[in-house]
Amino acid sequence: MTQQILDILPVAAPSLQNFIPGRNRELMAMVSKTLKNKNNERFFYVWGGSGCGKSHLLQGMVEHFINRQKLAYYFPGELPADFDISDDLDCLAIDNVEHLNECAQLKLFNIYNQLRDREFTLLIVSGSVAPSQLNMRRDLVTRLCWGLVYQIHELTEQEKIEALQRHAFERGFALESHICQYLLRRSKRDLHSLIMKLDELDKYSLIHQRKVTLHLLRELFRKN
Repeated sequence: MTQQILDILPVAAPSLQNFIPGRNRELMAMVSKTLKNKNNERFFYVWGGSGCGKSHLLQGMVEHFINRQKLAYYFPGELPADFDISDDLDCLAIDNVEHLNECAQLKLFNIYNQLRDREFTLLIVSGSVAPSQLNMRRDLVTRLCWGLVYQIHELTEQEKIEALQRHAFERGFALESHICQYLLRRSKRDLHSLIMKLDELDKYSLIHQRKVTLHLLRELFRKN
């Protein structure tokens, strides 16, 4: 019975639809234009601190192509040695580029050169800092600056509350602001961690057949 309840509402996969723009509306507008073939931009480098939404954005863009039966890959902090650029590749996303080893850096450098003359393949790379601050091959750093470079800004506290409330609504329950504020004080503050805790709270309420309240959230924290 418990397992059936836990499986009622699976956690939503990262997508462009559930990405909260916040102060990143200019970036998302440019992404939207690119996906609709309304500009010629094919290289993106986005950067920001942990929890700002970089991985969500990259996974969301790959999901956009896969849902349309197009070829797309997402690699988190790595680039397999046997990976090759195929003629039908539509999107390649490399997350946490600063984690690439020397061989992977050279491979990514060559990929930029391969894709330079293509008209359709989209390459989006993320890092924790601006390209100029990366401790990587200087020729690769130059390539990372070829296209558009955007800093991804973390959501404000109010934006996080609104995102949590929207997520709760999509899962079928109301979430009062004071519950969100308590969650922000007691949990990791990045949106991914907050959403995971909220999903845990929702499942806990279903198991015990109790309404989501501040008292229930406090009880969940005590059990953890």
